[in-house]
Amino acid sequence: MRIAVIGTGFGGLAATIELKKRGHDDIVVFEKAGDVGGVWRENTYPGAACDVPSSLYSYSFEPNPHWPHKFSRQPAILDYIHQVVDKYDVRRHIRFHTEVTAARWDDEAKTWQLELSTGETETVDLFVPAVGQLSRPSVPNIPGADTFRGEVFHSAEWNHDLSLAGKRVAVIGTGASAIQFVPEVRKEAAKVLLFQRTAPYIVPRKDFERTDPAHPIPQLLNRAKIWTQAEWLTTTFHIKPLAAVMRTWSKRHMKAQTAAKPGLFEKVWPDYPFGCKRVLFADDYLPALAQPNVDLITDDISEITSTGVTTADGQHHEVDVIIWGTGFKATDFLAPMTIAGTQGRDLHTHWKDGAHAYHGMTVPGFPNLLIMYGPNTNTGGGSIIYFLETQARYLGRYADHIDEAGPLEIRADVEEAYDARIQDQLADSVWSKCSSWYREKNGRITTNWPSISARYRRSANYEKADYASA
Repeated sequence: MRIAVIGTGFGGLAATIELKKRGHDDIVVFEKAGDVGGVWRENTYPGAACDVPSSLYSYSFEPNPHWPHKFSRQPAILDYIHQVVDKYDVRRHIRFHTEVTAARWDDEAKTWQLELSTGETETVDLFVPAVGQLSRPSVPNIPGADTFRGEVFHSAEWNHDLSLAGKRVAVIGTGASAIQFVPEVRKEAAKVLLFQRTAPYIVPRKDFERTDPAHPIPQLLNRAKIWTQAEWLTTTFHIKPLAAVMRTWSKRHMKAQTAAKPGLFEKVWPDYPFGCKRVLFADDYLPALAQPNVDLITDDISEITSTGVTTADGQHHEVDVIIWGTGFKATDFLAPMTIAGTQGRDLHTHWKDGAHAYHGMTVPGFPNLLIMYGPNTNTGGGSIIYFLETQARYLGRYADHIDEAGPLEIRADVEEAYDARIQDQLADSVWSKCSSWYREKNGRITTNWPSISARYRRSANYEKADYASA
């Protein structure tokens, strides 16, 4: 059986390794770039690091005793990915500089026909996109943005050739990336103007450097402890008294970190329920905002001109550089690929009101297609790698079943009942209480899993009866 996997981030590698463990070796992994790593190859901004402790943000089957920090930086994570690729013999399967632009199910041959950026086509039996939710930078449509004469770039496309020394830098956005790079940028820039639309809840990070290798048993126990803490954090999002405790903890931390600058706390304290947007971990972000060369601006942006940013109060802020810290197109699943299933049905048309899939992985009318990190599989407070390992195990059983029974697709009634349950659980969840990247414009939450990760693992158990012959 010929299998195609797209992407060499944690999802694509988990899928490939699990398939190889089960004896599937006719695998091609398409990677549009020239190296492995996914988001950890692309995001090289100053201060880039994971906001989940490394002992949990790593594969359970490949613990790393040499993490240099509790929350490892981008270079260390990318090194880990390289080590995994080589140890598990994945590299020989990878076709670099090759993007899958379109995929079409052939009803007669019962195979997937893939169109590649090289102009070639590839025929496979099982198609496994693992492109993730956070891989395509999002830039807001602000009037006049194309007229700015200075340098402009997104944090995921950092311009390392540009020196920020002596420059006035506008940072637009205060999400998970911005809180990491703003403290670094302000050390170099003459002035940082940080434009905030909505403030994030921030809790202590308590990072530290490691010098000695971790021993296996203590490392395993530490992983279990952090996993339990992550499950607790996710639980607090759903139980108001617990959320109130976490909100108080965050408030105490944020007040202490902004005390040096009167009035700053009032600007950075959120006005929505705890957990509605991503909770961030940081110990250096708020102190950076208290520095004399950083201004936090909370007025809405009305336009961008050739020389800077104009806010709704009529003030024009002249800058030399604009950095977008505005996140990713998380709800545009599998874009920009075009994917056609049985009888030519278009996947993005099928998902016009919001993406949905059985356990976030399989879609009716699209046989032999399994998505890694698909709809409603994002974690509100834990490690996505735990979810990806669950999906990889499911994929392995799915692939074995296809080998045994031929092409398979999820039954429509099974997927529809599942999606109804998930959306019912999400309808009154904390994530429905504000606008965020978790939601579609129509309000549907397409990114997040509605509960703890342990419940997802119990739920995503492969059952042959859920599938029908294609």
